[in-house]
Amino acid sequence: MIIKSPKKLIEVALPLDDINEACAYEKMPGIGAHPRGIHLWWARRPLAAARAVIFAQMVNDPGYERNLGRGVNKERAKAERDRLFEMIRKLVRWENTNNEQLLSEAREEIRKSWRETCELNKGSEGYDPDVLPAFHDPFSGGGALPLEAQRLGIESHASDLNPVAVLINKAMVDIPPRFSGRSPVGPLQRFSTASHIENYGGTLGLAEDVRRYGALLHAEVSRKVGHLYPQVNLPDSHGGGKANVIAWIWVRTVRSPNPAFSHVHVPLASSFVLSNKEGKEAYVCPSVNGDSYSFEVKTEKPPASAKNGTKLSKGANFRCLVSDTPIEPKYIYAEANAGRLGVRLMAVVAEGTRRRIYLPPTQETEDAAQAVKSEWRPEIAMPENPRWFSPPLYGLKNYADIFTDRQLVALTAFSDCVENIREKVKADAIAAGVADDGRRLESGGSGATAYADAIAVYLAFAIDRCADFSNTCTRWVPGNQKVMNLFGKQAVGMTWDFPEANMMIETVGGFIPALNYIADCLEKLPVSPAAGFASQSNASDSNLSEGKVVSTDPPYYDNIGYADLSDFFYIWLRRTLKSVFPSLFQTVTVPKAEELVATPYRHSGKDAAERFFLEGMTQAMQRLAEHSHPAFPTTIYYAFKQSETTDIGTGNTGWETFLEAVISAGFAITGTWPMRSEQEFRMVGIGTNALASSIVLVCRKRDLAAQSISRREFLRELREELAEAVDVMIGGADGISPVAPVDLAQAVIGPGMAIFSKYASVLEADGSPMSVHTALTLINRMLTEGDGEFDADTQFCLGWFDEQGWANGEFGKADVLARAKGTSVQHVRDAGVVDSGSGRVRLLRPLEYPADWSPERDNNTPVWEALHQMIRALRDQGETAAGALLAGMPQRAEPIRSLAYRLYTLCERKGWAEDARAYNELISSWTGIEAASHEKGHFGSQARLDI
Repeated sequence: MIIKSPKKLIEVALPLDDINEACAYEKMPGIGAHPRGIHLWWARRPLAAARAVIFAQMVNDPGYERNLGRGVNKERAKAERDRLFEMIRKLVRWENTNNEQLLSEAREEIRKSWRETCELNKGSEGYDPDVLPAFHDPFSGGGALPLEAQRLGIESHASDLNPVAVLINKAMVDIPPRFSGRSPVGPLQRFSTASHIENYGGTLGLAEDVRRYGALLHAEVSRKVGHLYPQVNLPDSHGGGKANVIAWIWVRTVRSPNPAFSHVHVPLASSFVLSNKEGKEAYVCPSVNGDSYSFEVKTEKPPASAKNGTKLSKGANFRCLVSDTPIEPKYIYAEANAGRLGVRLMAVVAEGTRRRIYLPPTQETEDAAQAVKSEWRPEIAMPENPRWFSPPLYGLKNYADIFTDRQLVALTAFSDCVENIREKVKADAIAAGVADDGRRLESGGSGATAYADAIAVYLAFAIDRCADFSNTCTRWVPGNQKVMNLFGKQAVGMTWDFPEANMMIETVGGFIPALNYIADCLEKLPVSPAAGFASQSNASDSNLSEGKVVSTDPPYYDNIGYADLSDFFYIWLRRTLKSVFPSLFQTVTVPKAEELVATPYRHSGKDAAERFFLEGMTQAMQRLAEHSHPAFPTTIYYAFKQSETTDIGTGNTGWETFLEAVISAGFAITGTWPMRSEQEFRMVGIGTNALASSIVLVCRKRDLAAQSISRREFLRELREELAEAVDVMIGGADGISPVAPVDLAQAVIGPGMAIFSKYASVLEADGSPMSVHTALTLINRMLTEGDGEFDADTQFCLGWFDEQGWANGEFGKADVLARAKGTSVQHVRDAGVVDSGSGRVRLLRPLEYPADWSPERDNNTPVWEALHQMIRALRDQGETAAGALLAGMPQRAEPIRSLAYRLYTLCERKGWAEDARAYNELISSWTGIEAASHEKGHFGSQARLDI
């Protein structure tokens, strides 16, 4: 029986600007607790994007009947689509994350579409209007997609090969529904926030018990190791007495390379600044006395020399403090790998009254810390892969090597005491009347035993958060005077000076703040969730997607080493929870051999890594194409680096290999949506080739009867269909904002690859199948071709700009190009857009155009001139001035905007960032410019009586 599958909203249109704005807001610091804070994971998708995509993936487009040959009223369809867009706009707002009234409306909309689909397929197996298909994410990672499916009322299944990811998903989608709405069973603690609450809806009770039992865990550990974190004596200048230590600031040392001072270990300090906050400045001032030195602390504005410590330049380049001899990287490598890298205490940060107190180190304080020896050490080797792990270059080969002994003793104590707390939770739950069938959480239990296991999971996560802040690869941030965790970036980087946080007190790096943060984040989970299930599974051979709706965020070729990085957390989770999840923690480290990441060091080279990725991803995608529910498209995220916009448009080896896998698996791509899902200025993005945005691929299983076509036929279809699609993207449609220039190269892949992927193959002249690389090249070429819509002078300018930019070129070449475009250099010069003389021709920059120009009085105005005059006006005087120019030439509005898109794309590919910015600014301001032009009154209209 042929299945009738209505087009979904995501296959037609989305309010992209609103989704992108919500994604950007959600990534901003300071928005408060967020479900992602339950446990760290790398490159999570924003909840707003996940919620919008899944909703639009589940809901029928109002115009779907036309697709089924039944006809539809376009006006009514547009009105319905606008209503759905407005619902999405509300759904993605951060403040509406748990708006139950709005979510109920969204859930009903999804069920309404499902009932319509079932009516079209009445009698077909799997189309029960009362049973909504479940959701599955086979690469669930940080859990954003399964969580949002659950929030939208869909039974959610999350699977991943990585045990850390599986546990995160259990904590987010599996555990909370089992214990939703229960009152806490633990004894009240001094910081309990919910002692007065009578109705513990959603996760409030669970979060409160995490706080209560976490406080008991902290108290038990304090009794065991609290003496390792002694208070310090304050000098009289700070009022005397004792104070808690917030952090000890250590610096790594190496023997001086100067033979005369080779017996002295000198500091490798990247900075001596402790605080640069105005009015609270402090810095370390080293004092050298012959062949020895000491550290003093001064509370005044640091001199410029303090900023770089003993560092000479980037990387491992330092100077010897006692002899001023340069210390080169190769020397540090040799000394470190010979086991001669040391540490020395530089300063102590103590609690003061409404401020930090910075104190010089004492020998007693340093000796006490160095005397601590940990009985257990995680002797798990870090990968010899400097792309993600730099400590092994400096002799720090094992995870144990990036912790001080005091940190290991404290973290081990927290880990070992969790079992005692788990037993108390079970006893308290039974005493509170919770039934107990003895079933563990891993086997699906929901009684007292399973509840104790659940609390243990969140306590283990608090320990992980402490570990992230308590290791020797953290940094002290002088601006906000606190510890910066290791994983502010997607790598384990080497640090030369580092803070050792006090885990026993209530400040950043302490256990209680970590615990409370996780509990706060728990409260942001869905109030009325659907059932959720998380399991360990390899996407390449899993059947979990059978009959389910699929949205997934798979690994991005070689961008992030998830398995390698998550070993940092796995060693602590395994130690803490092995008895709770014996099957999940069978291996000593995270499974890596089958991880779908193209890692050259793991696969004997780049080519072998690429083959492994392609074969594995193709197999995984093939299972999705075969098993996912036929009534719904599959949505797949792919995150881009900024450098992936190249000469062929948006593409690189990873992207092409990924697309090849999707298409080879039997998917046809029906749409692509660019989403600005990452912050522009985040730590990993500064000075690095960081993830910039995501493309969401919308896929359907390709028709088994699909035929092959020739390259010529493919090109003809591209020209016929792509131009119209680009016009819609540039101009917007049905109330949707236009696609931003920065996203156009990504967005155009959708309609282009929809043509390419619907055929069994596109055959080259020699009969071989066209590659994805070639197809992407042809698709992106369409963005800069087809300039016949412009006047001859503009066509010349486009061609000359492509070849010369703003630089001078030979008159002879310009003359040949001008003739080919049906104009002359003289005519273009008369138009006022080029400078020509002495055998040279140069395009004028926007700021060189005359400020008194009036389009109403210019009888020779190429679109090129009109565009660059508007750029000049926008930069000089803003949207009002640019709008006034547009009012004088309203008929040129669309060509101007089209040319701006085309030039942005050209500049982006050539790496002309400043020029690209000018065209992007014009498009971004277009709505305001148009409004200003209407306010001015268009030339020739009744409103323009001044002309």
